[in-house]
Amino acid sequence: MTETVEVVRNARARRAKLSVDPASGRVRLTLPPRAPLKAALRWAEEQRGWVEAQRAKLPQARPFAPGAEIPFDDAILTIDWHEALPRRVVREGALLRCGGPLDALSRRIETWLRREALRVLSAETAEFAARADVTVTRVSIGDPRARWGSCASTGVIRYSWRLILMPPFVRRSTVAHEVAHRVHMNHSAEFHALADALTEGDPAASRAWLRANGAALHWFGRVS
Repeated sequence: MTETVEVVRNARARRAKLSVDPASGRVRLTLPPRAPLKAALRWAEEQRGWVEAQRAKLPQARPFAPGAEIPFDDAILTIDWHEALPRRVVREGALLRCGGPLDALSRRIETWLRREALRVLSAETAEFAARADVTVTRVSIGDPRARWGSCASTGVIRYSWRLILMPPFVRRSTVAHEVAHRVHMNHSAEFHALADALTEGDPAASRAWLRANGAALHWFGRVS
């Protein structure tokens, strides 16, 4: 197991700590700055049983395969693949229809989801920016594991494309959060007041949904 452990030195750590990332399944060993590495790795190896138990609790991988169901906005879409169909992914009601070689299906489905995420998030960011009377210079998407969005001082907001897999009230709450950073580049009381004011509905409900369901979204499109 030790060859797969990510070792992190943390000045605030007082002892060795093992954790399993629920979004990726990676094992992290956090150590105080001067803790002996070899002894810590031996200790981590002794915790193999605990690590395997934690990994058993992780969400199941949800590959983009024929017949797979994908949460999308406020719907559930089913991948309808037939080799004879055109390669271009097309949504028809609750179906995502696609053809071409099966080994390229997952990539094409993810490309379609990313494109839809950018379209929707760009429109919603412009909407919230107008409400807050701020400018956003650019919207982009990626696939970060640690955060759902980030806002740079340059006015660029970057989101996880997996936001498109969330219910609209959760996604829009995340957009409101990042747009609020265009006024307050911190997490002060003033920032949270503005983010909550921009958010539609109860912000606590969005945070609760993310705590309960967010990690599982990182397993869509994965084989294992």
